Amino acid sequence: MASPYNDPSLISTWSHCAWFASGCITVLISLAKSVTSAFNSRTWLELILSYMVGYVLADLFSGIYHWAIDNYGCAKTPIFGNQIRLFQLHHETPWAIARQQMAKSLHVTARVLTFMVLPIVLLCSDPVLLGFVGVFAGFILFTLQIHAWAHCAKDKLPPLVVALQDCRIIVKSSKHAAHHRPPYNSNYCIVSGMWDMFLDKSKFFVALEKIFFFMLGVPPRSWTEPNSESTQGTEFQK
Repeated sequence: MASPYNDPSLISTWSHCAWFASGCITVLISLAKSVTSAFNSRTWLELILSYMVGYVLADLFSGIYHWAIDNYGCAKTPIFGNQIRLFQLHHETPWAIARQQMAKSLHVTARVLTFMVLPIVLLCSDPVLLGFVGVFAGFILFTLQIHAWAHCAKDKLPPLVVALQDCRIIVKSSKHAAHHRPPYNSNYCIVSGMWDMFLDKSKFFVALEKIFFFMLGVPPRSWTEPNSESTQGTEFQK
């Protein structure tokens, strides 16, 4: 059976591009307003700190969200079902994510961010809040693309992306590869991966899984479905 990843319908459409542009514009407005507001209030140190906090928390959020859709729900789950299905397909063929066009991958996130973030951006004038929201939303918007780049060979990536990976500003292939090796239950963070060591060593997700199991009786997929991933065609960097 042909992989759904090869379906021509996964190529970006004009509506995907429009929503992606909308998400990018929302983020840029937030960042621009944070800078212009800082000129008036002279809160540059606080603004820089808000950028850093937004970046750090975006990585943490990406890990928690990734863990949740990897382990709970199914294709019929309301709202999140399609993402759960696609992430399960991704674990069967990790390399295929790199073949999707950017707007196709990011348009759903861009749409959500437009509706959730744009009202804040338009109504708020606090540079610190705008700075945090802009950076956090920006990295969340591009999380799936950062993830896709982590599945590409280094020589196929734009030089800027390679530089960002080498500086560990975004997650690189050699780090993310651990997520696709047995027992398939670590290295969930897909912005920079800075939280992975803490979350994995502290057994944070293991503890959450046990809490959910004892409270709700629902085991995570990592307990019952050991993943036999296809590595054919995988292009992780060495």
